[in-house]
Amino acid sequence: MMQIPTPVRSRSDALTLKVDVERAGLAWACPFSSSAEFEAAIIQARREAGVYGPKRTRRNVLLGIAGFGAAATLIALAFVLI
Repeated sequence: MMQIPTPVRSRSDALTLKVDVERAGLAWACPFSSSAEFEAAIIQARREAGVYGPKRTRRNVLLGIAGFGAAATLIALAFVLI
């Protein structure tokens, strides 16, 4: 029976192999503990990518409401004066 020689590995090769195995194990691990966290991360990534359009700031919303109020007031005055 003939023995096949196995390559001799140094200690640093063994440590490198161990690190590679650990990284491979982490590649399969899910960083989210629930589907809700996963969905929140997807939505956050899409917001950062601009999928949902620009953010509306509070100032823009208040200016829109004020403009609507001014237009409604002018229309009401027009009905009263006519």
